[in-house]
Amino acid sequence: MPCRDITYSGQQDWPEIKKWLELRVNPDSKVDSIVKDILTRVKNEGDAALVDYTKQFDCPDFNHSMLKVSRDQRGLAYAEIESHDLEIIEEAIRNIRNFHRRQVEESWWTTGEDGTILGQLVRPVDRVGLYVPGGQGGETPLISSMIMNAVPAQVAGVKEIAVISPPRKDGTLNPYILATAQELGITEIYASGSAWAIGALAYGTDTIAPCDVIAGPGNIFVATAKGQLVGEVGIDMIAGPSEVAILADGDSDPAWIAADLLSQAEHDPLASSILVTWDDELGVKVKYELKKQADLLPRGEIALKSLEDWGAIVKVPDLETGIDFVNRMAPEHLELAFEEPWSAIGQIKHAGAIFMGHFTPEPVGDYFAGPNHVLPTVGTARFSSALSVETFTKKTSLIYTDQNYINRHGGKIARLARLEGLEAHARSVETRLK
Repeated sequence: MPCRDITYSGQQDWPEIKKWLELRVNPDSKVDSIVKDILTRVKNEGDAALVDYTKQFDCPDFNHSMLKVSRDQRGLAYAEIESHDLEIIEEAIRNIRNFHRRQVEESWWTTGEDGTILGQLVRPVDRVGLYVPGGQGGETPLISSMIMNAVPAQVAGVKEIAVISPPRKDGTLNPYILATAQELGITEIYASGSAWAIGALAYGTDTIAPCDVIAGPGNIFVATAKGQLVGEVGIDMIAGPSEVAILADGDSDPAWIAADLLSQAEHDPLASSILVTWDDELGVKVKYELKKQADLLPRGEIALKSLEDWGAIVKVPDLETGIDFVNRMAPEHLELAFEEPWSAIGQIKHAGAIFMGHFTPEPVGDYFAGPNHVLPTVGTARFSSALSVETFTKKTSLIYTDQNYINRHGGKIARLARLEGLEAHARSVETRLK
């Protein structure tokens, strides 16, 4: 069987299921120390470290002149991609930009009757670095991730955006990365990968200026580097293994459900694909379809490994219990594959993104519809949100008070300061009293 069977009848069953799911998150201390050494070397040696690491792991003939992608290389990319593909990329960018425009927050302030002015200034960060994985040998670039990270930064008003991606064996970047960057209006592009690329974006080198925020997915080395740099730069999030939960009734097409589960499972052997249903026959039919369809996939071996280790058919007695399960799981992606999904939306408390009905599979959101596909994983949807325009902004409080305010409230402020043992704070206010 391609995945396990689990029965969930209520909260008493959750601890064991949670223990199983948490086994996917197992930090490797060896990676942690390796990444620490890489970041230290990049900080101290800059471009020389980037060139050395890139020669070792990506392009044996790499040299310093290949770090920054030239204007000529960017221009030639258009000749190497299909015009129809470019039209699809352009439309996806428009959809994603239109969605994120609604997230823009305005600066504001209020004036009190006593003359005080209080407010909040919302401003973009100055510079953002985007990491774009090259995929298998640089031939399956994550162009959707570049769009999902670049667009909210642009909508936020970020003036400088740098893209960095590991080169192919010949030292070039995939033309789809370059053409998509051009469509986004990004002209600052570098060829480097893994933890050393993240270090370059954080610390800067002679070639690459340091960034304020770093965003973009990557392998364990990229994720670990971002985690180690928290506090020195802003990051989008530290993403763990991905997951999808599908809450489905007996009217769901088992072939569709299996296809949706496999679309997540093919990502990574650690990805988790879980069907939650109160229909006995659906689970049996979906298992058959999973094996049948996986055998036809180029990444079928990865998908089957993912399903075997982290996939499940969760049997629940009814829809309400199924909703309780997914709220406890807080999945990255949640599909509501049953009639009238809108009737349940008020009960869903924790999910990174919710896909409504039989005709909204997860890839609709991953690539095209508009909402961001960078989502909280491994239960963190309980307290965190999708990547957004807010990721690339900072908020500054604005405070104005006059003499009358100080005369009315200065004594109270001084008293609070002295309760904390901070005499200089108290005197700072009292020196202004009249």
